[in-house]
Amino acid sequence: MPVIKADLDLCQGYANCVMEAPKFFDISDDGVVVVLQEEFAEENRAKVEAAVRSCPVSALRIEE
Repeated sequence: MPVIKADLDLCQGYANCVMEAPKFFDISDDGVVVVLQEEFAEENRAKVEAAVRSCPVSALRIEE
């Protein structure tokens, strides 16, 4: 099952991922991404991929 990974050192808190996939991402009080569900089903791939692509600092990735 694919897994969402986040580089918290790169995250700038733009929250584009939250707008694209709020079921999977949130922003902490510290202003960095929180991955709400690391694993995701294939039916959610398009939404998660869109969220990953939306990150302007490339702090998100999908590992197979």
